[in-house]
Order: sequence, then C-alpha cells, then structure tokens
Amino acid sequence: MKHRQAHGTAISLMLFMATYIAPALAQSDRRASAIALEQQGKTTEAEAAWQALAKAYPANPEPLAHIGLLEARQEHYTEAIRSYRKALALSPSMPGLRLNLGLALFKNGDYKDAIQMFTPLLKAQSEDQRLTILIGMSYYGLRQYATASPYLKQAADRDTQNLTLLLTLAHSCLLSQQFPCVLDTFHKIESLNAESAEAYMLVGEALSEMKDTYGAIREFRAAVAANPKEPNVHFGLGYLLWTERQYPEAATEFQAEIDNDPHHNQAMLYLANCEIEMNRISDAMLLLEAAVKSIPESSMAHLDLGIVYAEEDRKQEALAQFQTAAKLAPSDVNVHFRMGRLYRSLGNNAEAKAELDKASSLNKAENDGLLKAMSGLLNNDRKQDGSPEPK
Repeated sequence: MKHRQAHGTAISLMLFMATYIAPALAQSDRRASAIALEQQGKTTEAEAAWQALAKAYPANPEPLAHIGLLEARQEHYTEAIRSYRKALALSPSMPGLRLNLGLALFKNGDYKDAIQMFTPLLKAQSEDQRLTILIGMSYYGLRQYATASPYLKQAADRDTQNLTLLLTLAHSCLLSQQFPCVLDTFHKIESLNAESAEAYMLVGEALSEMKDTYGAIREFRAAVAANPKEPNVHFGLGYLLWTERQYPEAATEFQAEIDNDPHHNQAMLYLANCEIEMNRISDAMLLLEAAVKSIPESSMAHLDLGIVYAEEDRKQEALAQFQTAAKLAPSDVNVHFRMGRLYRSLGNNAEAKAELDKASSLNKAENDGLLKAMSGLLNNDRKQDGSPEPK
C-alpha cells in the first residue's frame, strides 16, 4: 500500500514538473530558432519568429527588443522605436536597450528624445566617446550649437586625428559665434597637415563675422586653392569681393561657382549684380530674367531686373518688378527710392512723392536706430569716466 502511494506521488511530481518544464523548453527552442534565423540574415523569417514569441509570451521583453533591432537594421526607425519602447516598459534595466532606443531616435531625427536616452548612460560612463559624440550631434541637430560645442570639443580632444569631428566642432563654434574656438580648431586641423577647403572656409566665415574682411578673403583664396570644386567656395570668395566692390574679380568667382553648379541661383543673382555695376546691362538682363523664374521670392532679383529694365527705357516692366520687390521687402529703402524716381520719370508725381517719402522715412529710422545705439555707448562711457550726461 505504501509502495503504491509512493509510486503515485512520484508520478504526480513528474506530471507537475512536466507542466512547467515543457513550455520552458518549447520557448527555449523557439528562441534559439529565432536567433539562428537572425544570425543567418533571414530578416523576414527572424522577425516572424520573434513576433510569434512576443504574442505567446507578452511579458517577455526580449522578443520586442529583437524586433526593434531588426526594424532598425532595415532603417524602419519608427517601427523600431515602437518595439523598443514596449520592451523598455517591461524591463527598464534590460542591458543595451536604452542605447539601441537612443540610436533609433537619433537616426530618426528625434534628437530631443535621443538626448533623454543618452544622458543617463553618459553619466554612468563619463568617458564613453560614442555617447559624447551622439549627445553633441543631437544638440547640433537641434541647432543648439552652443550646447553642442562642449561635447564635440571633449570628443575631439580625445580623438585629435579625426578630421570630420574637428570640422563639425568648427561648424558648431561658428554657428554659435564662438570665433576663438573656430580659429583654435582650425590650428588643430592645420597640425594634421590637412589641406581642407572646408576648414579654410570656416575660418574665412569666422573672420568675416569678426569684421576682418581681408583676412576672410585670404582664407577663401586658400580654400579655392585647396579644392576649387568645393561647393560654395567660389561663391563665398565672390561675395566677399563683392562687398569690397571688386566687381570684375567677384564676377569671375561667381561664374566659377555656376560652372561647378549650374543651378546655383545665388551665384547667378550676384553675378548679374556685378554685370550691372560694370555697365554690362544686356548680360545682366539675361541672368536676371532667369533668376526671377528660378527664385521668384528674391526681392534682389526683382529689384535688379527693374533697374535693368529702367536702363533700357522699359519703364512699365521696370515698375512691375519694383512693385514685386516692394511686396517681398517692404523695408528696403532702395526699392522705394528706385520706384519713386521711376514714378517721377513717368509724371506720376503723387506716387513718386509717396515712395520717396517712404524711402526717406525708412532711411531716417535706420539712422535713428544707429544714432540711438551709439548714444547708448557714449552714455555708458561717460558713466564710467564720470562725465556728465548730455541734457
């Protein structure tokens, strides 16, 4: 009797164990099969296997994490993010999950959310170069360049031979108006003996912002010498020359940019302006008639075409161009001044007076603003040296 009871107990125990072990073994086999398919590069089959496991075991985060990984590899970042978030909700401490979710968010352009994923990870691993770059580039993507720069600088200091990283740092410093940082980074690029047109252009832009036009021209000339095919290199040099009224040489550079990129509308527009300044009206007209079609939103294109038509005594066509320019740039003094003069030549004295008065008013407002700013500076100086303020 006792033997039978013992035998029955053993059978019950075996059945009880089988109830729990069998599903575990089945899950393990299905998991191994899904991993094997993933490793063999059979993405569709692997994803189907993990989907089945996720449905069968909804409390297990692993299938969801693998589905997210497979979607990310196919650049289906929205779907990857969805699966990663579901897995994270089930297991917030799952190794590697926050990093993978952050990478998917970063690649999807969701930089703010990516930063939220990366920041705690960097706090735990403060020397992690990859995380430092990812956070820096996320802030860069958000156009928060002042915040991005320290991360990019830290990363560049650790990897002093990385030209791409140094150039990105220089861009970030330029866009946040940290000009000494641009120059310092350029010297590091120079120490690599890297003839980088982009680096010379960055320094040129920084010097231009610092009002050192001649220094900027020098750097853009070096950029042209380093790579005459670099996008915008001729336009940048041409623009600087144009600001210095060196129209023949500026025109040569604008034409070189157009030769590199026939669809460079800004180069076409400024080349046309140079042609006007050099009194080559017919050449300017051809360029400007093309420009107003390519960039109809450009007030400069319409203004210059109006000037050309007025020179050719095509007054009604000139007026139409000036009117369009005035709608696009209502605060442009030159537009109202030119239109006023044209109305006067047409005998429309009332319209001429209205436009010239508007130009005068805009010019006075501009001068008053400058005078007010200068007066503020002078008053600050007087306070510092103890001089009495003007009554």
